[in-house]
Amino acid sequence: MDWSIPRSSAGVLVLLGLARDAGLSDAQTLRDTGLDVDALDTPHAEVALRQELAVIGNLVEALGDRDGLGVRAGTRYQLTTYGVFGFALISSPTLRSAVDVGLRYFDLTFACATISHRENDGVFEMVFEAPDVPDRLRRFVVERDLAAVGIIARDLVGDPDRPLDVVFAFDRPDDLTVFDEVFGARPVFGGAQTVVRLPAVELDDPLPRADSHAAAIAQAQCRDLLRSRAARTGLAARVQDLLTADPADPPTADEAARRLAVSPRTMRHRLAAEGTSYRGLLQEMRSRLAEEMLVTGRLTVGETAQRLGYVEVSSFSQAFRRWHGCGPAEYVRRRIG
Repeated sequence: MDWSIPRSSAGVLVLLGLARDAGLSDAQTLRDTGLDVDALDTPHAEVALRQELAVIGNLVEALGDRDGLGVRAGTRYQLTTYGVFGFALISSPTLRSAVDVGLRYFDLTFACATISHRENDGVFEMVFEAPDVPDRLRRFVVERDLAAVGIIARDLVGDPDRPLDVVFAFDRPDDLTVFDEVFGARPVFGGAQTVVRLPAVELDDPLPRADSHAAAIAQAQCRDLLRSRAARTGLAARVQDLLTADPADPPTADEAARRLAVSPRTMRHRLAAEGTSYRGLLQEMRSRLAEEMLVTGRLTVGETAQRLGYVEVSSFSQAFRRWHGCGPAEYVRRRIG
């Protein structure tokens, strides 16, 4: 997930609805976020992920650690909330294909957690983690994003009441009412990781609203939207050019600042004002070039790792999994067969 890419304001509007129902004013929910409620409700309005996290912080601070607050939030995200991304999911031929689309265009979602997946012994698992989210917000974020994915999966297969097999890495709350209602089965708490499971054989069942022509159109629109949101301007664009010029041996942050004739402190502050950071730009460059090298250039995993400056292939594979939710070999198989 790229924290610097803007996202639709629709996700914040969903949180505002939750806050209003809980008796909070818009001013309380949007405090210190730099967001204006009227601007949020305009077509094509966008927010930064850090602003959405600030909204979540205000919610959690005002409402306290209510049992299942994140789960309640997650139920408010419907496929229609996601716009063209949701349409790309709906029109996918199978659930496996929808998972692939979801991870490929993950930066078009409202998730703050990272999502990866694995398949072992006939069981498919989606793993939810939020290592970069502040501790006090992590439970809300993971609960919300898992519940939202569960709602979407049910909608995709046309079974809104299907029980979900869920394990949370959090302690068991006192009140399980909302968990039982939303998931249709009692989750397990205190697990090693937060996961949602289903039989792997179901991934290849046809979806009821599959439409290959509509899927192709929707995915093309997703690509265009993601490309436009990721476009860089200002100092970030200049740093991006430096990094891309030599991906195998990119300059350090201090060296980049020297080449751009600014102090390291000034560069950090200006990049932060543009919603990004040197580290974020470096990861963004590596993620983008890795995909191009593997899929378009048909390079091996080892060759790609070397060209991106990784000494160990395993380090590259771990980074790739963080960026795309699966390893490089699996990603290539899904993209080009």
